[in-house]
Amino acid sequence: MHKSSRIRRGYTSCRFGHLHYRSCGSAAPDRNPVVLLHQNPSSSYEYEALIEALGRDRLVYAFDTPGYGMSDAPPAPPGMAGYAQAFSDGLDALAESGELTGKVDLYGFHTGTLLACELALARPDRVRSVALTGIPMFDEATLADKLAYAETFPTPDEDGTVIIDLLSNLWKYVVGARDPRVPLEKAVFNFADKANVLDRFTWAYKGVWSYDYARLEMVEQPAFLLQPAEQIREPSLKAAARMQRCTVTEMPDLDRDIFDIAPERIANELCNFFDQHGPSDR
Repeated sequence: MHKSSRIRRGYTSCRFGHLHYRSCGSAAPDRNPVVLLHQNPSSSYEYEALIEALGRDRLVYAFDTPGYGMSDAPPAPPGMAGYAQAFSDGLDALAESGELTGKVDLYGFHTGTLLACELALARPDRVRSVALTGIPMFDEATLADKLAYAETFPTPDEDGTVIIDLLSNLWKYVVGARDPRVPLEKAVFNFADKANVLDRFTWAYKGVWSYDYARLEMVEQPAFLLQPAEQIREPSLKAAARMQRCTVTEMPDLDRDIFDIAPERIANELCNFFDQHGPSDR
């Protein structure tokens, strides 16, 4: 299991309360800070190896989405734009404290791709570029089915059937179907990270499956799709084609668990994209 003493953990503030983050590295005059936004229902824990790899030559922050990880929860599902406003609050609070100033580069994975795009739309003054992996832009019928499932997912019952079934399916996916290169111990920790939010398991999904994907066309910052050969490869490539300034690099030899098996490679690809633009004005 990956563990690093270089990663710092802390809290800043947002409209929903405390916003938890993991951080590494230090500000560099020739490189912009990077902010990472995770998939649902994980937390910034999934990025630990990537945080460390990116943090070798720049400042890195990875936020826990409100209601996930160790961030305070909103009173109700706020949608992608609502989550992005909380991240905007966090950027402002960190700027006021002098910890994270100037423009940042974003990276989002799965749910995090939409969060990154929404943050880029909301804060062009703070977001310089956007890197993405796995944009979940399914066809309309599939999105409707997934949204209906999320909106009708049963609440926990007294005998625990709902939670036990959810945990069983989660274990099968995260541990049982993992890439064989991921050690069992690490897979168990990945499972525990996702299982931490069972009462809000579908909250961010409601925002993903109801998202207006035409908003991708409004993102004006340079964008980069780093795409493995995963299940949502085709929808993701179609989504990237809708963006104004998106270049694509595929990783056909990778599928799932990419942050556990290829963090250095992903960090190198992201740094190549971020650094080609040079540092922005601070």
